[in-house]
Amino acid sequence: METFNLTEHVHRRFNALTGEWILVSPHRTKRPWQGQVEKLPAETRLAHDPACYLCPGNHRAGGKVNPAYEHTFVFDNDFAALLPAEVSGGIDVGQLLRAEPVQGLCRVLCFSPRHDLTLAEMSVAELRRVVDAWAAQTAELGALDFINYVQVFENRGPMMGASNPHPHGQIWATESIPNEPAKERETQAAYFEAHGRKLLLDYLALELEARDRLICENEAWVALMPFWAVWPFESMVLPRRAVAALFDLSPAERDALADILKRLTTRYDNLFEVSFPYSMGWHQRPTDGREHPGWQLHAHFYPPLLRSATVRKFMVGFEMLGEPQRDIPAEAAAARLREQSEVHYRMVA
Repeated sequence: METFNLTEHVHRRFNALTGEWILVSPHRTKRPWQGQVEKLPAETRLAHDPACYLCPGNHRAGGKVNPAYEHTFVFDNDFAALLPAEVSGGIDVGQLLRAEPVQGLCRVLCFSPRHDLTLAEMSVAELRRVVDAWAAQTAELGALDFINYVQVFENRGPMMGASNPHPHGQIWATESIPNEPAKERETQAAYFEAHGRKLLLDYLALELEARDRLICENEAWVALMPFWAVWPFESMVLPRRAVAALFDLSPAERDALADILKRLTTRYDNLFEVSFPYSMGWHQRPTDGREHPGWQLHAHFYPPLLRSATVRKFMVGFEMLGEPQRDIPAEAAAARLREQSEVHYRMVA
């Protein structure tokens, strides 16, 4: 019998952060047809779009006008999924039909006044302002009595449901702790109780030793493809120091985070020479007043592209009914990102 090999044999990988499993099928990359490889036509983008409701000076829904902002700009979402109104009551029928009211706030964060940029195309100084805005919003919203969790995220590109190409993200502050961070809260707390150390710092130490899933790094941050990655080019961004929330980052760590975000997103764009779609977000300590000593700050990037600018992975069939599955081993995918240039393809003559 052959000796088990992560990059050759069918296997399952355990996600220590969520307690779930993923099926990995490396042999499927040897199928005769791998999908058509295509590049999208060159984009024509305006620095300021008069029809964009996020550009400076333009009208938004309900007649509101954006200020002539020069850097970042934050406003309450005109079509918020959560509202601060207090409602009492709920439904609980035999523990089978359950519903409870929830309140919260939703904000939009414009990364830049420029309509034609992405995170990858912004300067490190401009990205530092985005990091500062994320931290400030987390601190402000998390201090509210009825907010127990602040979710910072970005949906990049129409493939991920972004309704506007202007560079922006969102901040949803919720009374409840959402499902995904709730899973991570439990696994990190259990690990800390058992070992007296943070799960993600121990995991990072293993990755820094192995180095085959690293993408890029600097003095304060590491971008890597997690061992348990589901999406083809999924990544995680981790601080080297024990830190639980964005507002806890030092000035030097914020500078270094801006650097690692630019380097990672540039690699994404260069992989297929396209403005790479993804959903990304920060998982940080809940703001419910508890200590959460095991919690470690980190970001997830979930990009759907598989083999080219137009070939994407879908979660269907077995993945919806059984468990997630991937063909390209995380080690191979990380190597492809690692070898990409840090000079953005749109900047190359």
